[in-house]
Amino acid sequence: MANCSKVSRRNFMQQSALWAAAFAGGGALVPGVASAARDKELNILCWEGYNSAQVLDPFRSSTGATVKAESLTNDPTMINRLRAGETNIWDLINVNNPWARKIMYPENLIKPIDRARFEPYFGKMMPAFNAPYKWAMDDAGANLLGMAQRFGPYSFVVNTDKISRATAEDQGWDLWNDAANDKKYGVQNSDDWNVFDLCCIAGFDPFREHTEEDVAKYTDAAKRVFKGARMVGDLATMNQALVSGEIDFYLTGGTYSCSPARADGNLNIRAITPLRGPMEGGKGGISWIEITSVVNNPDLSTHAENFLEYVQSPEMSHTVAFAEGTFNPVTQMGNADCFKLFNKEELDIIQWDSLEEEMARSAEYDIVPDYDKLLDIMTAAKRETSGG
Repeated sequence: MANCSKVSRRNFMQQSALWAAAFAGGGALVPGVASAARDKELNILCWEGYNSAQVLDPFRSSTGATVKAESLTNDPTMINRLRAGETNIWDLINVNNPWARKIMYPENLIKPIDRARFEPYFGKMMPAFNAPYKWAMDDAGANLLGMAQRFGPYSFVVNTDKISRATAEDQGWDLWNDAANDKKYGVQNSDDWNVFDLCCIAGFDPFREHTEEDVAKYTDAAKRVFKGARMVGDLATMNQALVSGEIDFYLTGGTYSCSPARADGNLNIRAITPLRGPMEGGKGGISWIEITSVVNNPDLSTHAENFLEYVQSPEMSHTVAFAEGTFNPVTQMGNADCFKLFNKEELDIIQWDSLEEEMARSAEYDIVPDYDKLLDIMTAAKRETSGG
């Protein structure tokens, strides 16, 4: 769930020569070296979950193919891997919603998939994802660029024993503008999403062009937020601190990030989507939707589209939703045969009770026009005020 305006290339070519793909299931490939026997292997570049043995092993068994997957936590890095020549290694790429339509397809990094074969699956998804689904299509609306599956709101997380859901939703981003909350919150290491959130705290839409006045407000917000943070750390650190009472809330976070804590029985740890905010239409939060696309590999695995179809089944969609790590809603929950596989505990973990309303008041993840500038400002504020 990551973002970068224009996908920053700074220092990228120097780094790319050092990369080797480390895969789940063993083995490694060197970037730039094409593999033979593409009917016997499949390589997937993805967010966590699709690299899980729970997802991959049944496909391996049914096809006899060697399936290798590398999980990263940053969309631009994955896209830059393709730009560096790794289109001849990967067969599928799983990233957040704007990248297929706005970056990868225009740059010829991915290829369209068969509409006749795959569009009917959108008809079994939740209504918001029915065909033609914007983020799965090219700008012209002619080509299908991938399949939607996992999604969710992603703004911030609170301990409702300390801050009620109603209060958190009503105060929204102003929680970080209240000096009385200093040292009561944490900041998760999620640079791209933190850029989004700092824009919201500063009072403007992250996904539009920004004025000098906006940038000044953003700079002030970045300094205040990091100065007031009790801690900066990873997802596990934030959840543990919430459960222990060390902090009352954290950004960035959502269903995805707090699901492990909720799975452990801590239902007082809850993702929050503000009732209102600076995004278009007054929306208060931001949501993400993953799109899995076929890489424009000159020697594409014969299993690429078959895997895309495989993960659409009700059973495998449920497995993807609750693969090891974090837990998420999936678009296929619009299919009664899929939905019935989720028990009450699983629905509670992914906050099914409020999912529809939270998605309705969330702007969809998009590309920040001046991301590099805002990231630099945030990085400087983090370094100056928290030693990060």
